[in-house]
Amino acid sequence: MALVKAIENIFPQSRKRRVLPGFGLSLGFTVFYLSLIVLIPVSTLFLKTFDLTWSQFYGSITSARVLASFRLSFGTAFAAAIVNIIFGVLLAWTLVRYDFPGKRMVDAFVDLPFALPTAVAGITLTTLYAGNGWFGQYFEVLGIKVDYTPLGITVALIFIGLPFVVRTVQPVLEAMELDVEEAAASLGAHRWYIISRIILPTIRPAALTGFALAFARTLGEYGSVVFIAGNMPMKTEISTLLIVTRLEQYDYPGATAIAVTMLVASFILLLVINMLQASINKKASSV
Repeated sequence: MALVKAIENIFPQSRKRRVLPGFGLSLGFTVFYLSLIVLIPVSTLFLKTFDLTWSQFYGSITSARVLASFRLSFGTAFAAAIVNIIFGVLLAWTLVRYDFPGKRMVDAFVDLPFALPTAVAGITLTTLYAGNGWFGQYFEVLGIKVDYTPLGITVALIFIGLPFVVRTVQPVLEAMELDVEEAAASLGAHRWYIISRIILPTIRPAALTGFALAFARTLGEYGSVVFIAGNMPMKTEISTLLIVTRLEQYDYPGATAIAVTMLVASFILLLVINMLQASINKKASSV
């Protein structure tokens, strides 16, 4: 008995009974599922890089062609996420706060990139923005070339990433009470004050989450990009295409080195964004 009491004093949480049973089973299933789907494939990817020496690994990821693909992939994904966080919030605001003809149709179109196969999206965007396309011919007149340029890649990534921002921000806007805004307006607060001090702080964590999701999703995009990019080395060749090229050349260690580098860089960026989001939530809760 003395030993049991000593253990209970060291681990007082063990004396507490949970209202809902099955925590151990649920936790075990969660760990097993994550290990099977995420951890084991990712660890295998890292283990494959051990076939390379450090000098070979460093040489694989620092060649001019690979560095150019990294700059293009991360740059266009970041630019597309910035555009999506701006226009995605505006679109979510419009869908939540206003009623207009065709609203349900517009709301359904937001989810189109989720359902549309990426190859179909790439062919469609190429048809629209090619030099002789529906939109591209008018851009050509203005001296703006979309297809086979980084701009075309960014357009494709904006199309793919937009729903992540809209569907993340939209529920937060729907849950916001209008009474606070109306009270601020009745007390003489101008519109910009209401937006900057009431609305934006409320949706900021959700917007950052949408930004992170859109960035992570578009960084690994392949199907919708290869058709409009032109895939020219050092110019419009994205990292995912370069990985496929390495695999086709049976250069598995080289493809793995590029994939691991993208994985680590993406994880670091997402970690920074999540830490920023947690800091914002902490400050908001302390106010």
